[in-house]
Amino acid sequence: MIQRIQTLYLLAACILCVITLCTPLAFFSTADGEPVATLYNLWMTKADGSRTFTYWALFALLLAVSTLSFMDIFLFRRRAFQMRVASFAMILLVGWYLAYAAFVWLFMSAGQAEFRPHWSVSLPFAAIVLLYLAFRGIYKDEQLVRSLDRLR
Repeated sequence: MIQRIQTLYLLAACILCVITLCTPLAFFSTADGEPVATLYNLWMTKADGSRTFTYWALFALLLAVSTLSFMDIFLFRRRAFQMRVASFAMILLVGWYLAYAAFVWLFMSAGQAEFRPHWSVSLPFAAIVLLYLAFRGIYKDEQLVRSLDRLR
C-alpha cells in the first residue's frame, strides 16, 4: 500500500542498500598518498589492477537487506511478521558494519596503508534509521487495528 509512510521508508532503505552495493566503500593509500587498493562490497581492486574476491560477506549482507526491505513492502497484511522482518534487516545492517570494520582492520594490519572511507559507508546507517521509522509506523498501525477491534 503506497499511501502508508512506512512503505516509502522501506523502499528508501532498499534503494540506499542498492546504491551502497554499487559504490566503493574505502580507499587505502600509502603515507605518501599513492593508492594501494579500493574496497568494494564484493571485491578489492589493488593498485596493479588485480581483484580479490574475498569480501562476499559484505555483498551478501547488503543484498539480503535490500531484498528483505523490498519484500517487506508487500507484507502489509501481516504486520507482526512485517515488524520482525524489519528488525532482522536492521540486525543484518549492524552485522554489515561489523564485517566492514573487520575487513578494514585485517587489511590495515596486513600492510602499511592508510584508510579513507567513502561517503557510501554512511548509507547503511541511513537505511537503519529508515527501517526503524518503518518499524514504528507498522507498530502504530498494529496498535490502531487492535484498538478498533476492541471497540467492536
